[in-house]
Amino acid sequence: MRSKLLAVAIAAGLGVTSFHVVADPAPAKSTSKTGTSQSTQAAEIEALKAQLQALQAKVVELEQRTDAQSDINVSTGQAVETVQKQVAATDAQVKKSSDKLAYKGVNITLGGFLAAESIYRSHNTGSDIASNFNTIPFKNVPQGHTSEFRLSARQSRVSLLAQGDVDPNTHLAGYIEADFLGGAQTANQNESNSFNPRMRNVYMTADWDNQGLHLLAGQNWSLLTLNSKGMLPRTELTPPQIDAQYVPGFTWARQPQLRLVKDWDKKYWLGISIENPQTTFYLNGNQAKAPVPAVAAGGAIPATGPYSIYNIGAGSGYDSVNTLSLNHIPDVIVKFAADPGFGHYEIFGLGRSFYNRYAGENHDAWGGGVGIGMVLPLIDKTLDWQFSGMTGKGIGRYGSVQMPDVTFSPNGNLAPIKENMLLTGLTWHANSDVDVYLFGGREQESKKDFNAGKNGSLALGYGNPAYNNSGCDTEGSTACVGNTKNVWQGTTGFWWKFYQGKFGKMQFGAQYSYTKREAFAGQGLVNGVLVNGAATPKATENMFFTSFRYYPF
Repeated sequence: MRSKLLAVAIAAGLGVTSFHVVADPAPAKSTSKTGTSQSTQAAEIEALKAQLQALQAKVVELEQRTDAQSDINVSTGQAVETVQKQVAATDAQVKKSSDKLAYKGVNITLGGFLAAESIYRSHNTGSDIASNFNTIPFKNVPQGHTSEFRLSARQSRVSLLAQGDVDPNTHLAGYIEADFLGGAQTANQNESNSFNPRMRNVYMTADWDNQGLHLLAGQNWSLLTLNSKGMLPRTELTPPQIDAQYVPGFTWARQPQLRLVKDWDKKYWLGISIENPQTTFYLNGNQAKAPVPAVAAGGAIPATGPYSIYNIGAGSGYDSVNTLSLNHIPDVIVKFAADPGFGHYEIFGLGRSFYNRYAGENHDAWGGGVGIGMVLPLIDKTLDWQFSGMTGKGIGRYGSVQMPDVTFSPNGNLAPIKENMLLTGLTWHANSDVDVYLFGGREQESKKDFNAGKNGSLALGYGNPAYNNSGCDTEGSTACVGNTKNVWQGTTGFWWKFYQGKFGKMQFGAQYSYTKREAFAGQGLVNGVLVNGAATPKATENMFFTSFRYYPF
C-alpha cells in the first residue's frame, strides 16, 4: 500500500514538472535560438522519462518486496494457527488422558463410587438396598404389620477399564465392575457387617472401526437391556433411582454372553447375543399329588414309576443353598437399534428353551418374547423421556419383579407363563447440578392353571381360582396361596451434585416409591362358604431412600 502511494506521488511530481517545462519555456531571443531551445526541452523531457522509468522500476521492486513480505506474513500466520491448533489438540489429549493410567501401551481408567444409603419400608421384606417386589407381605404374616429401616454402604462400586489400540482400526478393551451386594452365608449385620464383593460385569471387547463390527465376551448387561445410544457396552440406560432392583417393568439381566454387533455409520445397529440360561419356577404343594411326584415337593425320587426333575442342587463353585435349573440351550437375543438424529429406538426378540425330565424321557418347552424401547430428548439437554416394554411367555426372570417363568402341567411337562412388562419415565435436568426423575412401571402375568384328579378336584398351575386365599387378610392364617398377578410402582426422586470439580463429584439423592402387589383371585369366604375367585389379596409398600455418593474418578 505504501509503495503505491509513493508511485502516485512520484508520478504526480513528474507530471507537474513536465507541465511546467512545456507551459513556461524560456523566451526565444532570436529565430536561430528557437531550435536550440526546442532541443534543450526535448532533452529535458527524455531525461525526465528516463527518471520516470527508473522510478517505476523502483516501485515495481518495492511492490514485489511488499508482496513477498505479505506472503511471508500470511505463511507465518498460517503456521502460527496450525501450531495453535496442534497445541490445543495436544492439550485436550493431555487433559483427556490425565484421567487414565498408562501401562505398556494400555490405558487404564478407574471408576465407581462410594455410597452411604438409607432404606425405609412400610412393610418388612428383610431386603437391603435391592427391593424384592414379589414378596411384599400380605396381612396374614407379621411382616405385613411391621416396618423396616436400615443403613447400607453395600451399593458402593468399583470399576476398571483397560483399553489398547492394536492399530487405528482395531481396538481391544477389558472391563470389570463389582459392588458389595454379595450375600454369603457368613455375611450378617450383627457386628462387623462383613459383606462380600459381588461381580457385576466382567467382559472383554474387540472393535473394528472400518468393518463396523463389535465383539463382546463375558458377563455384561443382557442385550435386551435398553441403551441410551447405539448398542455398545457401557451405554445401558437404567432408571436413575437409588433402589438397586430398579423399577418394576424394567427389562434387564446381567449374565455371561457372547455378543456380535454390526453398525452402519453408528446410526443403525444389528446385534445377536448368546446368553446364559436359567429358569424360575412356580410349584404349588398340590403339584406333588399330580403325576409330578414327591421329588417336586422336596422328597426322594421314587425307585419306580413316573418322576420329574427340573433343577438340581448347586454343586462345585456354587452356594449349596442355591439350585440350578436344567437348561441345555442358551437364551438367544436379536436386537435392532437406530439413532437417526432425534432420539434412540430399538426392537428385540428373545428365544428360550425350558427343559425337564419326566417319566423316563427328556422334554422341551419353548418360550420367548419381543420388546421395544426408545429414548427421546423432549427438550434438548433439559427433559428426557424413556419407554421400554416386553411381552411373551416364559420371560419372568428378565423383569425386575422376578415372576416365575414356568409352572407344571398335570402330565409333568413345563408350562411357560405369559407376561408383559412396561416402563416409562421422565428425567428433568433442572441445571448442571440437579436432576429430577419420575418413573412408573408394571409387570403382569396371565394365569396358567390346570385341574387334575377326579372331577378336576385337584387345582394346579399358576393363578388357579381354586387356590385358597381366604386368609390372606387375617394375621396368622395359612390359607393364603396368593399367586402374584401384577406389581406396579410409581417412583420419584432427585439427585443434587453439590460438588463437581478436580477432585471428582459428590452428590445427594432422595427417592420415594409407592408399590402395589395384587394376587390372582382365589377362594374366599362368602357367607361362611369358600367360593372360587372371591378373594383377591393386595399388598402395598411405601419406600423412602436416601443416598450420599462420592465419585472420585
